[in-house]
Amino acid sequence: MNILTIDTGTTNSRVTVWKDGDVVGQAARQVGVRDTAITGSKAKLEEGVRETIADALADAGLERGDIGRVLASGMITSNVGLCEIPHVPAAAGLADLAGAMRESLTNVWHEPIWFVPGVRNAVDHIGLHNCEAMDMMRGEEVESFALVERLGIAEPTVIVLPGSHSKFVSIDGKQRIEGCVTTLAGELLHVISHDTILAGSLKEGFAKEIDTDMLLAGANSSKRIGLGRACFSVRILDQFAVYDANARANFLLGAVLGSDLLTLKNSSAIRMSPGTRFVISGKRILREAIARLVQGDDFFSGTVTVLDDDDQRDLAGYGAIAVARQRGLID
Repeated sequence: MNILTIDTGTTNSRVTVWKDGDVVGQAARQVGVRDTAITGSKAKLEEGVRETIADALADAGLERGDIGRVLASGMITSNVGLCEIPHVPAAAGLADLAGAMRESLTNVWHEPIWFVPGVRNAVDHIGLHNCEAMDMMRGEEVESFALVERLGIAEPTVIVLPGSHSKFVSIDGKQRIEGCVTTLAGELLHVISHDTILAGSLKEGFAKEIDTDMLLAGANSSKRIGLGRACFSVRILDQFAVYDANARANFLLGAVLGSDLLTLKNSSAIRMSPGTRFVISGKRILREAIARLVQGDDFFSGTVTVLDDDDQRDLAGYGAIAVARQRGLID
């Protein structure tokens, strides 16, 4: 069966065509649910997804009639997506997601599409006393289950999914999503690098290569004196020291990612304990940076797995297919 998977986020959509488990076509566009939030209409999102589907089919050399099943995941199931589905409360396994899938006829495909829901932490009656324990995801759940299957994860594990929002997903010993915690690390790095007084000190913005000493120095500074002061230290290093732009960018990267690791140690959203397996995905620089930061830290004394690009290719579609197979939609 030829399968088409749609992965829509806040700003981007990706469509992948699968044949016998292999990717045979793909396309992406800068269109996402943010467009719905801004315009108050789904028209731009629908048009963008339709065009991305057409491009992916053309890339695969297939027609619409050649597709046997269409699956969708990500923010497309939110209130500003194409088919709103409530989050499934944790702990949630593959069967829980499969059971909560919803079929809906939309304006992007001539037949009903099967949508995969997101997952939220099991926290009720939210207030100041417990809001930090709450978190949620749409899209990362299928990526997580893809990695559980690909890596054969069967023990308690935290999966790191860096991006605009860094997501840390806790998997229990029964291969269920136990919870997640999210930070603004990616957005913070972008804003600090481009839209603050530090822009002139960082030149090219993001770190190009890892400088371990500067990375660790940034993390230690953030831990000791706080993120805001650590960030301003980048300007001081530019004005009064001899470190180059890449070294300064590493200091900032360490400060922000070091703050993320403090979140893992102290957040009530997930309960990561020392010795838990730690799986690091994301772009090369982010993977390397996180791996260097946890090296030698007793809290991260469990197995640390750093993925390569092949390990994390097409995770959303792979995971959506795994959920659909559990539902009985795919052989």
